[in-house]
Amino acid sequence: MPVLQALGVVCLANSEREMRLKFILLVGVILGVPGAIYFYSHHNWNPLPPNTTIDRIVVEKSARKLSIFRAGEKLKTYRVALGRNPTGAKQQEGDQKTPEGVYKIDNRNPHSNFHLALHISYPSAEDSARAAARGFSAGCDIMVHGLPNGRGWLGAFHRRKDWTAGCVAVSDEEIEELWRVTPDESTIEILP
Repeated sequence: MPVLQALGVVCLANSEREMRLKFILLVGVILGVPGAIYFYSHHNWNPLPPNTTIDRIVVEKSARKLSIFRAGEKLKTYRVALGRNPTGAKQQEGDQKTPEGVYKIDNRNPHSNFHLALHISYPSAEDSARAAARGFSAGCDIMVHGLPNGRGWLGAFHRRKDWTAGCVAVSDEEIEELWRVTPDESTIEILP
């Protein structure tokens, strides 16, 4: 009988250890998974060195990519979200399209409704004439910007769908880097 009692105590101790281990594992998963997701969505992979400057930005709309260049050398590529109606060039104000063409970064707004904004010189004279010939305004305020203020927690997940009114959107961490390396009057080419 004492042997059976001893076995019972050992089994109970093993069961308690097993329950503690399961509890620790569960807590680890509950805390670890959100932490890993946050890290993934907010990490700036391969940050550019300090004092880096660029001279050209190329946006490939169909690939949802924005690449930055210095003296013809590609330095980095970011994934982007575009206007809600991304196919084709912007024709008029309110069409939810991202323009296509060669423009300049002509201004920056640290106080926009989005986390930092680099203003694109759209519309060009040709864009305005084309829209006016159809009886419309070409629109304005096209930017490369971060997430809406207060929504930075979305991180990289904002790219799951195109959501802007015609702008090019990157994560807050990415726009901070672009803001730092992009001088005013840099060329931005937006391709189909």
